[in-house]
Amino acid sequence: MFKRIKNSVNNVNLNRFRFIIQLLTFILFVYGGYFALDFGSSLPIFACPYNESTPGACYLVPLQHQLSRPTQVLFGGASIGIISGLLIFLFWFIFLNKAWCGYVCPFGTLQDWLTKLRKSMGVRYSTYTQNQFEKLSKIKYIFLAIVLLIPLFMGVGLLGSDWSASFCKMCPARIISPMFNGDFSQWQIDFSSVTTIVLTTLGMIFAGLFFIGSFIKKRFFCFFCPMSALHYIFSKLAIVKLKKDGLKCTRCGDCYAVCDMQIKDIADNVTDINILRDDCILCLKCVAACPEDDALHFDILNLKAFSSTKIGFDKRMGVKEFKGKRYE
Repeated sequence: MFKRIKNSVNNVNLNRFRFIIQLLTFILFVYGGYFALDFGSSLPIFACPYNESTPGACYLVPLQHQLSRPTQVLFGGASIGIISGLLIFLFWFIFLNKAWCGYVCPFGTLQDWLTKLRKSMGVRYSTYTQNQFEKLSKIKYIFLAIVLLIPLFMGVGLLGSDWSASFCKMCPARIISPMFNGDFSQWQIDFSSVTTIVLTTLGMIFAGLFFIGSFIKKRFFCFFCPMSALHYIFSKLAIVKLKKDGLKCTRCGDCYAVCDMQIKDIADNVTDINILRDDCILCLKCVAACPEDDALHFDILNLKAFSSTKIGFDKRMGVKEFKGKRYE
């Protein structure tokens, strides 16, 4: 019975399964507030509090407010709030690792839906060269530095209060998330100071780039997401992993071909067992596309929960076998 269950999991239609999970979690984290749900303010996804119907808030929001407190307060009683907030964030994160990006984050789901729209219109998507990929993938760490350092500069008096929650002012989620409630009030520039003018203008530009970029490039915003960078810092603490058996890899490139994030290492690296990279969204499309038994596998507490199999690959690709020969 256990073998039958495992075979069913390994042969699952991943695209259909993922679409259902993304749809349900999108509804949950965009409209869950209407049902009096409350997941707190330390979620590892872009559940933006500017959307009044969200049942929780992105961890980057309280983190910026906590770090901006005066130094004597920050290293006093406020430190308890920072530590507890981080622990709650980690509590959520360790169970799914970066699958929060690939299956739960409303912003990630929206990008995937824009990709489907692009495909239905017959518009080709663009790709990055490996050199461009390596440069662009570092930008999210710059945004993470903004999230962490600007509040600290405020706390020591180097920056004024108009820099409060500076990343949120630039974040496209602040502008786009309320739209699902019919609220377009965030599509405006805050003229209260030069700083807020610059930050909110950047926010509108980034929101525009989000729609344009997501329509021509798979998971465009994920390359620049500071939450993704924060995830990777703590990824080794998670109980789920993406692993690879390099001895079984034939370097066919199928995993790289389906990778929305263009992670070349997934195909070329045959030495590392833990193949999760900082840009990975743990969507598991690479596992589903791999034609070699157990070459790639998704593990929970070091137990293989979803593995690549020849049978699963054939089923997903529509390959049939007749008298020892394989036909599509």
